Amino acid sequence: MSQHTDTRPHPPTCTPARAARELGVKRAELDLAVHLGRVRTVPDEGGGGRRVPHAEIERLRAEPDFPESFLEEVRTVGTGEAARLLQVSPARFSRLARLGLVVPVRFYLNRYRAVVWLYLADELRRFAADGSNAPMLSGRTPTDLKQRLTEGTDLRPRNWRGRHLGFLLRQTETPWQRAGALAALLDPAQLAELVPDPYERAHLNRSRPALPAPGTPGSPSALLTLAITTADDPDEIAWLRADLTQALTEARATCPAPRPTHTPGPKPRPDSDTACAPDTACAPEPPTAPEPSSAPEPFSAPEPRTVSDPEPKPRAHPAPTPAHAPRTQPPPTPAPEHAPRPEQTPRLLPVRTRRPLLKWLRRKERARQRA
Repeated sequence: MSQHTDTRPHPPTCTPARAARELGVKRAELDLAVHLGRVRTVPDEGGGGRRVPHAEIERLRAEPDFPESFLEEVRTVGTGEAARLLQVSPARFSRLARLGLVVPVRFYLNRYRAVVWLYLADELRRFAADGSNAPMLSGRTPTDLKQRLTEGTDLRPRNWRGRHLGFLLRQTETPWQRAGALAALLDPAQLAELVPDPYERAHLNRSRPALPAPGTPGSPSALLTLAITTADDPDEIAWLRADLTQALTEARATCPAPRPTHTPGPKPRPDSDTACAPDTACAPEPPTAPEPSSAPEPFSAPEPRTVSDPEPKPRAHPAPTPAHAPRTQPPPTPAPEHAPRPEQTPRLLPVRTRRPLLKWLRRKERARQRA
């Protein structure tokens, strides 16, 4: 055995992108095959998206005429090529699609924000081979169908939503995922009415699968796509609401939505001095009368300061009395009769310099010289 031979075992599953590379097909073709049930996928144990088992890749490789047969099954065509497959004009094929006789499998917006519907080529060939559809491919359109076209009937968005819902339901494994697939096609106002509990609605939104959303949120392309992916027919809305109500009932019975649990904090422990006996209740203490304030100390005049005495220290203020104690004004203290007066320092006069006199003498000398 060569030393360069890789004997490491392959992981049991891989991502859809890697599976498309190993099969030699495009990612969009593999995704369509998954939606059609042509390729089996399993949920990711780590909570990510769907994964493709390696056994499924080996099964597809072992089929005869792979990948030609696989690509032919997932081949999609637009209106022009679909009309050529049915051997009708593009206008007649558009009328057949608006009446719901052919169901689109995908759609996208072109650079002019026009909706381009795509159809499975295999389904169109089967539609043309069915003899019961021959009157729709040739001759005049029946009167009742023509009346519906005149009223503006267009079942392409609704048929796409019904088909896409079938794709989503095939990938669900829990009741909440099934409810999320149904809720993905309803308006948020409908969900708020059906699921008033905010915790259940948040859990339901986490289980909703992602729908096609080209462009940034709020852009014209995103708004047009949102109008296509949201149910608008009254009977379709009623059908989705009934199925969602039943799915929510099963989900609540199987696994209720998680809710935040309130954990009370530790209770404060009473102090040992103020704690009451277990058999006796703590009674409020009676208010105590304020104590009368003590008599003020007699006033004494400060001693005279000398030059050599140090600076006197500031006298500490008495502690403030409690707010509930009454204030009493001390009686006036008479001044002492023979209080010594502090020594006064002699006032010093400003010293005059001789500079102004010298200036005056110079001015007199210059005036004498000029004279």
